[in-house]
This record gives sequence, structure tokens and C-alpha cells, in this order.
Amino acid sequence: MRRVYLGLAGLMLAAVMVQWYLAAVGAFDKPQEDDSFALHSMNGMMIIPILSLLATVAAALSKAPGRTIGLTILPLGLIIVQVLIIALGNALNDSSGNTTPASLAVLGLHAINGMAIAAVSVMVFRQARRLAMGTAAGDTQNTAARAS
Repeated sequence: MRRVYLGLAGLMLAAVMVQWYLAAVGAFDKPQEDDSFALHSMNGMMIIPILSLLATVAAALSKAPGRTIGLTILPLGLIIVQVLIIALGNALNDSSGNTTPASLAVLGLHAINGMAIAAVSVMVFRQARRLAMGTAAGDTQNTAARAS
């Protein structure tokens, strides 16, 4: 099960890296249309959350430490924050739907939160790799306890 966790953590990290590419594709699409960010939205709203949930289940079944399990579900929580950032930013647009300085200030947080999702995904992958290799902190303590 630990290898499954590692595989899912790797897929989640890959999906997060693809997310940055898809954001650039949407940003550079000309003319800018409603569906310019469709792939970015689908990956961020479906693929990454599903992988986060599946990896969290695999981490729990692998008897990963609680902190690792919590870290693994964190990308899902941060994606919820992404949605809230977009909703709040759009709510601050003017009456004709154009951005305002306030909405731009809030919408800019979307990129910063995206960096947090990427950083957490890297940490999850590292923890999964340590667990799969049997070098997690809990495994080291259990091995030391058995040796004494």
C-alpha cells in the first residue's frame, strides 16, 4: 500500500505541475474566451482533489503518521481556498464585471496559493517516498525499539 501511496502522491505532484502549464495556456489564449481556462479549471477542480483524496486514503491505509495524512489532504483544502479567492475577487469587480484594484489584489492571491499547493505537493511526495523506503520517522523509532 505504501507504493500505491507513493504513486498517487507522484501523480498528484505531476497534476499540480501540469496545472501551472494549463494556467499559462489559458493566459496566452487569444482571443480570451470563457473556455480559455477550461482545462486549468477541470484539472484543478477534479483531478487534483481526487488524487488528494485517494492519496490520503492510501496514506491512512499505509499507517502513515497523522501529520503525513493531514499534509496529504491539505491540497484539497487549499483548492477550496482557490475557489474562495476567485469568488471573492469576482465579487469585488465593478457593476459591469470589470476588475477593480481591490479585486485584482484578491485575485493575485490565487497565484500565491497555487505556489502553496505546489510546495505541499512536493512535501507529500517526499513523505510518501520516505514511507515507501521505510525511512519515515515512525519506522525509524519502531526499528530502534525492536532492536533494544
